[in-house]
Amino acid sequence: MEGTVSTRHAPVASSDGPIGGPSVAGQAPLEAPPHGAPAISLRNVGFCYSVRRGIFGRSRKWALRDISFELFHGETLGIMGRNGVGKSTLLRLLAGLTEPDRGELVNHGCSCSLLALQAGFVLYLTGRENVFLSGMTLGLSKAQMRDRLEDIRAFADLGEAFDQPVRTYSTGMLARLGFSIAFQVSPDVLLIDEVLGVGDENFRKKSATALRDKIGQDKTAVVVSHSPASILELCDRAVLVDQGVSVFVGGTRECIKEYQRLLNKAAKTG
Repeated sequence: MEGTVSTRHAPVASSDGPIGGPSVAGQAPLEAPPHGAPAISLRNVGFCYSVRRGIFGRSRKWALRDISFELFHGETLGIMGRNGVGKSTLLRLLAGLTEPDRGELVNHGCSCSLLALQAGFVLYLTGRENVFLSGMTLGLSKAQMRDRLEDIRAFADLGEAFDQPVRTYSTGMLARLGFSIAFQVSPDVLLIDEVLGVGDENFRKKSATALRDKIGQDKTAVVVSHSPASILELCDRAVLVDQGVSVFVGGTRECIKEYQRLLNKAAKTG
């Protein structure tokens, strides 16, 4: 491993202020907190995985190389970037499903729920059984999940498929189930990975409305999306990730402009 590695789950005071501010192609300067205290802090976070080279050789590939920002209580933070730049890996780090290989990630006592297609689902279990399993992974008891079961079933609107193995589900059905569980469990931080555009039009509208309602209640959320309209509508700030680096942290409109510049540059260079 390279550099200092730290993943902590206790409040800390930073001597040099919050991490993350408007910046392009460099370390983000500091900015005043847009909401309350930090929920999750990342400083120079990197993550790598092993790649096979030939029969016996292996090498490391850095999915994330230098990510720095803070997520504040009560804000919705957008994550933008081209395919394959590490956005989903970043959400898994925020959720605590994996740990960084370098840098520092501090969770300030928050529970997190990752909403991604098939995230945490056991494919041979039914939708109903996966509801209870998801609750257990988030520290809820069977009785607590039983109290939420009817609301989850009703919001997902899967009909008889709710009691069928999720391996039989379409992508849209998986999104319905995952979204419904995440909202009824109501974690401190909701992590949403490219699912708002999945499923039929009615469910997309219903899920977007539900997310807006949560945001109106000062819910803390991170939203990964390729849709500038979704980022503008839902998010207070945004992070642009490119080649494993947080190259911009700041306002949503500015972030979208930088994202478009990256896309235009990539199109010109082929």
